Amino acid sequence: MDRTRLLAALSAAALAASALVAMAGPAGAADTELARNGGFETGLDGWTCTAGSGAVVSSPVHGGGSALKATPAGSDNARCGQTVTVKPNSDYTLSGWVQGSYVYLGVTGTGTTDVSTWTASAPSWQKLSTTFRTGASTTSVTIYTHGWYGTPAYNADDLSLLGPGGDPVQTPAAPTGLKAGSPGSTSVPLSWSAASGATGYNVYRAGTKVMSLSGTSATVTGLTPSTSYSFQVSATNSAGESPKSAAVTDTTTAGGGNPGEGLPAHALVGYLHASFANGSGYLRMADVPDSWDIINLAFGEPTSVTSGDIRFGLCPASECPNVESLVDFKAAVKAKQAAGKKVLISIGGANGQVQLSTTAARDTFVSSVSKIIDEYGLDGLDIDFEGHSLALNSGDTDFRSPTTPSIVNLISAVRTLKAKYGSGFVLTMAPETYFVQLGYQYYGSGPWGGQDPRAGAYLPVIHALRDALTLLHVQDYNSGSIMGLDNQYHSMGGADFHIAMTDMLLTGFPVAGDTTKVFPALRPEQVAIGLPASTQAGNGHTTPTEVNKALDCLTKKTTCGSYATHGTWPALRGLMTWSINWDRFNQGEFSKNFDAYPWS
Repeated sequence: MDRTRLLAALSAAALAASALVAMAGPAGAADTELARNGGFETGLDGWTCTAGSGAVVSSPVHGGGSALKATPAGSDNARCGQTVTVKPNSDYTLSGWVQGSYVYLGVTGTGTTDVSTWTASAPSWQKLSTTFRTGASTTSVTIYTHGWYGTPAYNADDLSLLGPGGDPVQTPAAPTGLKAGSPGSTSVPLSWSAASGATGYNVYRAGTKVMSLSGTSATVTGLTPSTSYSFQVSATNSAGESPKSAAVTDTTTAGGGNPGEGLPAHALVGYLHASFANGSGYLRMADVPDSWDIINLAFGEPTSVTSGDIRFGLCPASECPNVESLVDFKAAVKAKQAAGKKVLISIGGANGQVQLSTTAARDTFVSSVSKIIDEYGLDGLDIDFEGHSLALNSGDTDFRSPTTPSIVNLISAVRTLKAKYGSGFVLTMAPETYFVQLGYQYYGSGPWGGQDPRAGAYLPVIHALRDALTLLHVQDYNSGSIMGLDNQYHSMGGADFHIAMTDMLLTGFPVAGDTTKVFPALRPEQVAIGLPASTQAGNGHTTPTEVNKALDCLTKKTTCGSYATHGTWPALRGLMTWSINWDRFNQGEFSKNFDAYPWS
């Protein structure tokens, strides 16, 4: 090749290289380190680890003087993550050094395909790396590392996210529209408008921060009856905290008209198969034995899952030949009430799925339930939502500030009914353990997604309505094994299960292991234990001997077995059973045992 042709070729090559550089963009834009404290040199700053599983150690380390050590326990895989600001339609490289068995590194919220990488065994430091591209509207992602269930602790160090940084985050403006709802004797519900750019909010009472959460509503608890309080909220994000909002004041109620007023100190609650028949047979209202203090009419059911339109009628004569007339039924209700009993309409049941996903369904629920209460002259409402009636939307992670419409609307509807009927309105709930105690481990789909959204989904309802709640009787039956506060699994059918599950309600517990989000204890007079009345009534039947052991432990701290309760509650309200009909079928064994139990 002669000199002229060689120079021409070199010139062409240079032009091509310049074009490639121009197409690739500035190197610096692709090489910005976005992970905060990826070497854990400033502790866990910037990182959040599930169930308190993460800690910073000085050995072993890959670089610098510190590394992460995270320990899976039970059903927690020790996931540690942080949210990072990114640019839309951009490429990123995630990498890190890990040590241990079954260690994962990944990213969620990309807007395209979330990716992860892992190693089955890394006895010494091993690098993990993966790449991803953000979607057209993605402005933040969450990077994470975790181990695996039942495996030893793992280590991670020098975690890195390289790519173009997102636009600088600005401190949000102060929230507006702060309002106080109808107060209880010890709580005040608050709501406010979302602040642009906010990722969380702080609630202040008389200038002192009392709560941090992610939603735009909250119920402040632990207040004193007949007391005026001042509240403000501020908005937060990674750039800092906004000024506080304008203050709003509200006064708690006097505390009279206790929702449990009119009940005996220890009550027996049962469900009456009023609208259907099954193998237990139909039982007329007038023939319900005097042992039963609260009689829940099973069931009011919706015309469709999302209508909110609740209907109730007596079992048809073709199905229940011995059904009484409507006139006789109503007269029997009045006779029970005259004898000091409470008769409620129970909404839902296994076949009555109710989802108040719109405000129209909420309002229809209020009007239709009111119609039933008025027509039959009832004392109140039992919420027996099962199946898929309650589930938390993705991102709804704080029971103190729910955002899922079906839950927000249910809370609003019940508050409206309570306000309409006054202090004498009896409100009970009969959730399954999956919707309450499972919340100790899991809450909704979780901060990273992938969990069953029904886990713990009753907790925001119970919490928001605790001042109006007469009784919570969780169904300690038809349940899988549930972890108690001793971090051991407990199985239904014996005293141990009822002791552990009830102890959780009377002690309170961190939701999903987050010690900043503790579900407060209920008062013992608000709690009853739910059991099946016979082996035919449901899985998890408990013999009278085991029932008495559970009551002895919870009210007297005797016969507790290996479980150590966190208190003694002689004011525990009592027992609930499914059902009055099945108890009669079983010669009244359940109710007779309750009547004979020595509470003191």
